[in-house]
Amino acid sequence: MALLHDWLTGQRGGERVLESFCELYPPAPLYTLIHVPHSVSPLIESRKIVTSFLNRIPGIGTNYRKFLPLMPRAAESLRIEPETEVVLSSSSCVIKGVPKPLRAVHLSYIHSPMRYMYDQFDLYFGKQASLPIRLGARFFRRSITEWDLASNRNVDLMIANSTFVRERIRRFYQRDAEVIHAFVDFSEFEFLPLSPRKEEYFIVVSAFAPNKRVDLAIEAFNELKLPLRIIGSGQQERLLRAMAGPTVSFLGNLPRRQLIQQLAGARALVFPGVEDFGITPLEALRAGTPVIAYKAGGVLDSLTEEDTLFFHEPTTPSLTAAVRNFSRFSPRIDRERLKQFSKERFQEKIKSLVEYARVQFKP
Repeated sequence: MALLHDWLTGQRGGERVLESFCELYPPAPLYTLIHVPHSVSPLIESRKIVTSFLNRIPGIGTNYRKFLPLMPRAAESLRIEPETEVVLSSSSCVIKGVPKPLRAVHLSYIHSPMRYMYDQFDLYFGKQASLPIRLGARFFRRSITEWDLASNRNVDLMIANSTFVRERIRRFYQRDAEVIHAFVDFSEFEFLPLSPRKEEYFIVVSAFAPNKRVDLAIEAFNELKLPLRIIGSGQQERLLRAMAGPTVSFLGNLPRRQLIQQLAGARALVFPGVEDFGITPLEALRAGTPVIAYKAGGVLDSLTEEDTLFFHEPTTPSLTAAVRNFSRFSPRIDRERLKQFSKERFQEKIKSLVEYARVQFKP
């Protein structure tokens, strides 16, 4: 068994999926483009980690996005041990293109085809990006997408984390995929009381990337003049902080237990982007906190009208109206329903699919 992951630069949702793979297959080596030591969980750090030539570039850990044009070649340069029988990748960029050994079967858990190269190119590389970044992205876009499509020949079985991502795979790759939803580790929430004490603030927990639409939440709460706490960091941090009015506060990246406590104390989680799946809303529900979400994307697999107040347009007025209506919303959170998104169920499905692929796609 070999595990693949695009890069190891921080512990986010994709790394939690990778961590669950590491639990299932403890001896498996891990192949990745870049590894910043101590940036991910001890479980991931503890195994043999093989990196590409990109890892030797000074400062790569904080500037890796600028090296996207080199990533296909970096993936192709990695060499998996030839006796490997199963390759399991966690991919949102190029890692699924690492050449598989001759006798191996490759299952790829795809968080999403590269949205910044396909349908959301203008969101990432529009007028808000610098001129050199815009020109570079346009110059390399065709070669990257052509390589990405060709690299799919290396994958025997694709796994999507939601029906939304399965449709993206069908649209951009002309391939089908099995759906295994991402998970929440509910054991992390057991320290919370049954009915956490609520405060008056709303909360956003997100990476600061263009598709997350944290800007939309800031604009709405600037207008509403209601308290909004934002947990996270990322490439748009300077822009978002400059937008924020006096009722919006940034808490940075918090330790896991503190983050859960902040979720539990909020009136509602605000989730304004189009997510491939959306783990954070499920975490909020487990913490006893309802959700205000844009009705699109992966959340349609996981949220319901009972526990979520949806808004229907990705605009400030639509979100503002939903927040104003929230006081009349009576949420009902069904914890039994949430169990279908447990880590245990996720791992059972992955393990079963690996065994199926061993037989079905055996060279």
